[in-house]
Amino acid sequence: MTTNQTTQPTAPGMDLALLAKLTGGLGDKKTIESISSEFAQLYMEFLPDVFHSETGIRIGVSYVSCTSGLMNDLIADLGDGFALSDGSLRNWSPNFVLACGNSFVIALMELMLGAAADTVTQPIDRPLSDIELDLAVMVFERIANVLRSGVNAPGGFEASLERPHNAEDRPKPEEIDRPEFGVAIRMALELGAITSEFALIIPQSAFLKTKVVAPKARAQVSKARQEWADRMNEQVRRSHVTLEARIRLQKLTLGTIARLAAGDVIAFQDKGDVRAQVSANGKDMYSCEFGRSGERYTVRVKDNISTDDEILRHLIG
Repeated sequence: MTTNQTTQPTAPGMDLALLAKLTGGLGDKKTIESISSEFAQLYMEFLPDVFHSETGIRIGVSYVSCTSGLMNDLIADLGDGFALSDGSLRNWSPNFVLACGNSFVIALMELMLGAAADTVTQPIDRPLSDIELDLAVMVFERIANVLRSGVNAPGGFEASLERPHNAEDRPKPEEIDRPEFGVAIRMALELGAITSEFALIIPQSAFLKTKVVAPKARAQVSKARQEWADRMNEQVRRSHVTLEARIRLQKLTLGTIARLAAGDVIAFQDKGDVRAQVSANGKDMYSCEFGRSGERYTVRVKDNISTDDEILRHLIG
């Protein structure tokens, strides 16, 4: 469907951009850059304080760029290296999108689980795991808290955020009669030697009416460090992980193995209690005893192969 066809039900023959300008949904370059710089200043001043006060980890934030365009196009232009969270803030904007580079979340997870800062290197470009998406929930909450404190929406409402998802898992946008113009404000993130980005994609109908006001006190956007750590540990520990059990079979010659056919039986190597090694993501965690409970085969944990910290550190990837 063409742009003209899309806008015909609302304003036949009228250019989409012109219509948006007339209705307050598209601003000029100078105005967009001015307001974007106010958002950038807000985040450069307050987001590093939030992370340091709550995690003890220092980050750097700097302004990269602002881009005007259709909301769906701005989101798509970010690429697959981001996690996304759809949000709304009552009395300001019913829809906006926050984005955070996957590399930042991956590196932050390593540091929060005790890795030395000088051992954390730039992560490979990959989607976030379920456990990392759990941590991304808190990252987006902090980004949204700074946003809320700066736009000063009447009523003091909290921002509402949907659970983060990898960019590649974002549903295909629906076709609408009048697409909405937005602004993408991109900010650089530095975490030790790690470089990444986060972005705000805001509808211009709300963006152009915004007067960014810095909070009176930095403590207004800070929480206790222990709360962050406790919540992260809880989210990591309740994430679901697929376990596998491996049982040793009796040794056979290659000739025998080559002749195996349907119906042949291979005995377990153990003649008494059959031992099984339980692993997840290729990491051996427990030594178990093979058995049966009712109609289901089971394994009973006998010994720990890895410590709790080693298990958690391995499973986050």
